[in-house]
Amino acid sequence: MKKGIHPGYRPVVFRDPGADFAFLTRSTIASDKTIEWTDGKTYPVVDVDVSSASHPFYTGRNRVLDTAGRVERFNQRYGRT
Repeated sequence: MKKGIHPGYRPVVFRDPGADFAFLTRSTIASDKTIEWTDGKTYPVVDVDVSSASHPFYTGRNRVLDTAGRVERFNQRYGRT
C-alpha cells in the first residue's frame, strides 16, 4: 500500500439530531465539528438527516397508501365502463 495517498481512517460520531441518536464508528469522512463522547474523548461529529432511529422502515411507522381507494375514486371520476 502506498503511503500518503489514503485518507485517515479514524473514529467518528454520526449524529441524528432529529431523533436524538448518535453512534460511534470508524470512517474516513472529514468534519470540523467535534463532540465529547461518553468515554470522555473528543471525536469529530457528522450530522445526518436520517438514521435507523428516525427512518420509517426501522421504526415501524410506515405510511400505508390506500391504493384500492384511489383506484375506485379514479373509476368513479372517469366512468370506467
